[in-house]
Amino acid sequence: MSDIVRTWRHIPQRYNLIGSKCTNCEGVYFPPRVICPKCRRKGKIENIQFKGKGKIHSFSIVETPTDEFKIIAPYAVAIIELDEGVKLTAQLVDCDLNEIEIGNPVEMVFRKIGEDGEDGVISYGFKFKPIK
Repeated sequence: MSDIVRTWRHIPQRYNLIGSKCTNCEGVYFPPRVICPKCRRKGKIENIQFKGKGKIHSFSIVETPTDEFKIIAPYAVAIIELDEGVKLTAQLVDCDLNEIEIGNPVEMVFRKIGEDGEDGVISYGFKFKPIK
C-alpha cells in the first residue's frame, strides 16, 4: 500500500483526536482499540472524540535530535494527560522551553508534522500548546 493511500485512510484520526471507550467497564483508550484490554471479548468498544484539553504529566527537552528534526531543535516532547484520563505523547509548541512545568494546562492544536519530499503531500497532526 502506498504512503499516500495510507495517509488518506487515516485522515479522521489525524485531524480529530479520536480514541475508544468500552461501554462495559468505561475504560478510555488512545489510540483507538478494537478490543477492550480489560474486558476482552465481553467489552463493547465505541469511538470517542476527545476535547483536546489536559495537563503535562511529564516532559523532556530534546537538545540533540535526529537529522529530520534538527531545524526545530531544541524542542519539547511531553506525556499529556487528557481531561478524559488517557495519556499520549506529543510535541509541545508555542511555548518557552524554560517555563514548561509538570501540571501546566495544555490544549491540542493542529500543525505540520512533515511532508513527502519538497513537492510532496504535507501531513498535519496534533501537537499541544500551553493554555494561558
